[in-house]
Amino acid sequence: MHERYREMLAQWPALPHPSAISYVERRQASRDYYLHQPPLAANIAEVRDITLPLPGREVRTRLYVPEHESHGALVIYAHGGSFVEGDLDTHDALVRRLASDTHMRFLAVDYALAPESPFPAGLHDIMDTVRYVARNHDAFDVLDAPLLLMGDSAGACLVAVAAVELRHEDLGVVGQVLAYPTLGPEVVTKSSHDYATGFLLEMDYLRADYAQYLQGVTDHTDPRVTPLFYGDVAGAPPAIVVVAEFDPLRDEGITYAGLLEHSGVRVEVLEAKGMLHGFLRHGNEVPDALDILDDVAAHMAAFVAATK
Repeated sequence: MHERYREMLAQWPALPHPSAISYVERRQASRDYYLHQPPLAANIAEVRDITLPLPGREVRTRLYVPEHESHGALVIYAHGGSFVEGDLDTHDALVRRLASDTHMRFLAVDYALAPESPFPAGLHDIMDTVRYVARNHDAFDVLDAPLLLMGDSAGACLVAVAAVELRHEDLGVVGQVLAYPTLGPEVVTKSSHDYATGFLLEMDYLRADYAQYLQGVTDHTDPRVTPLFYGDVAGAPPAIVVVAEFDPLRDEGITYAGLLEHSGVRVEVLEAKGMLHGFLRHGNEVPDALDILDDVAAHMAAFVAATK
């Protein structure tokens, strides 16, 4: 494990179990922490909040336009947060840096969260956002740009499902980027055992959040809940799967990459050595994590360029 993480884990107080704190308090604590972090350096020309008129509801999004734009793709981004927390502001610094590094526009989505809006509300928000963007390029000042889907953690799960479910709709999706995805409430792997506690992401806490996300859903073999249960993902867009060496979710990300590859989907796996879950947002605390973030962005830019 990276030495800086060892220092941080020794200093940080234990977070309360989800059963001991309200989701309102938890979300506010997350916002307070990330909004008080120094911003990551990024060259951004414009940031614009856009409310999308989706069927029966509205969804907030935020468009990021880099100063030096390649027009390679429009990236639709789903944030992490165990399906119960996170918003446009908690991931603002990360998305700014990604847009700046890749030279591509990013559209971050403020999808519905549990427990107020359990499965499949958040998933439908992501899927309908992809459909809307594909049919309304002019609203985002892009002409015929392909779409790239990206998410981290819980957001990566939503993106993985959306990429499969939408594969036959001809929406111009050229790829998916899954950063340390969670891929089901009952997935057990060697890494989930070895790093179950004491490595930032507590597996017991994640399972408690899944219970809130899946209220009333008892069939966890539904691949929209556990994407590892997809029997065939042929036709899904090519993928970059990013995993962290000391993340309990590492092995399920690698396993999903194998499922994609088995179905004939082109896959690139990037393993961040020494890193923990969520490292893409840890650049202020762990400078090497920022270097890896920049490397992931470089792979994304090359990935999109190769599709043309």
